[in-house]
Amino acid sequence: MLTKRILLTAPVLLAFSLPATADEWPQWRGPSRDGIWRETGLTERFPAPQIDLVWQADIAAGYSGPTVADGRVFVTDRLDDPKQIERTHCFDASTGEPLWTHAYDCNYEIHYTAGPRAAVTIDDGRAYSLGAMGHLHCYDAATGKLLWKRDLNTEYEIRMPVWGIAAAPLVVDDLVIVMIGGTDGACLVAFDKKSGGERWKALDDNASYSAPQIIHQAGQPVLLCWTAGSLAGLDPTSGKIHWQVRFVDRDTSMNIAMPVLHNNRLFLTSFFDGCYMLNLPPDRLQASQLWTRVGQNEKNTDGLHSTMSTPLFDSNYIYGVDSYGELRCLDAATGDRVWEDLTAVPKARWGNIHFVTNGDRVWMFNERGDLIIARLSPSGYEEISRAHLIDPTEFQLRQRGGVCWSHPAFAYRHVFARNDEKLVCANLAADQDDTQ
Repeated sequence: MLTKRILLTAPVLLAFSLPATADEWPQWRGPSRDGIWRETGLTERFPAPQIDLVWQADIAAGYSGPTVADGRVFVTDRLDDPKQIERTHCFDASTGEPLWTHAYDCNYEIHYTAGPRAAVTIDDGRAYSLGAMGHLHCYDAATGKLLWKRDLNTEYEIRMPVWGIAAAPLVVDDLVIVMIGGTDGACLVAFDKKSGGERWKALDDNASYSAPQIIHQAGQPVLLCWTAGSLAGLDPTSGKIHWQVRFVDRDTSMNIAMPVLHNNRLFLTSFFDGCYMLNLPPDRLQASQLWTRVGQNEKNTDGLHSTMSTPLFDSNYIYGVDSYGELRCLDAATGDRVWEDLTAVPKARWGNIHFVTNGDRVWMFNERGDLIIARLSPSGYEEISRAHLIDPTEFQLRQRGGVCWSHPAFAYRHVFARNDEKLVCANLAADQDDTQ
């Protein structure tokens, strides 16, 4: 296993200086794993149909989105010639210069072999990378030195999901928690984040692809985990189950989107099973179902049958992308459809868009590689500006000319995105002279 510095070529178009005050994107869906971008001083409209790149760097195929912390960008990919290898990369955020790469042998026994799924999680100077076959690595984020590793498929006899391990590692205090679907009550496993030693394991469920998260209920942190067969709230320090709501347990789960919480209501959506609204009482550790909307099948859907896209839950309304690329608004009280729109996402099976909120605007990255600034309201979809960021490629999906399915990162008033060939960075600051 080699860790090499300056392994890849990175044609630098224009470097930038990091702003004195700026947000980072150290894990899946941002600092709080909630898809909220809190930076200010951003552009109101794109000046041209094509977004100029600050830099681009060569990478290989992979579904994992980039993450950004401490002036570095992290991403994973896969090579399969002459042998199958997964890699974790680190780049300089301002220039795109490759800083280090760690490669390891990894033979895939899953469908859709384009590469790793889970975003790298950065915490306290360490980078945690979880591969599609269950290889967990902890690196020194600055140097790439391997601090510890675990082969979770071998150790926990994972009931491997059809599309592999996808949920990004979650760091909570001194633990790093992963969902892997291991046997003997090891769907979730928590490790000491410094040593890699096992601290606890929980749940007998098969793994899904939805990343675990921390919410707060009854005055305490609760680990929220949506598996292939249930939604569970656990004590993150011990793995003790506070409550568990059972759903359809499918051999081929497509629970991918994260559950989204607003006040004491929790919304879930999946490709096969439609959507559910749960009640999480604020004064006690319980959960119960309020309503559900399930269509006749994935081609005739009621409510919202999302594939990969985690929806937005804004007060009394929910905005999300259905399984054939239709942007929809639902009434959160009932699940009734308020409107639908085909402007932002091309109509296609598994059509996808990623939402990130910033103030009263929503930044939307669709599978054609377009970045859109919009407003979403019960009145409809209002597009403010749109420009092309990166071309779709065919390793992730060879239909319809390829896709961009990886979630971008938003940090330092820039966007970082990838396809199966490039990692790119573009400036989104209102006054670009301040950040270049």
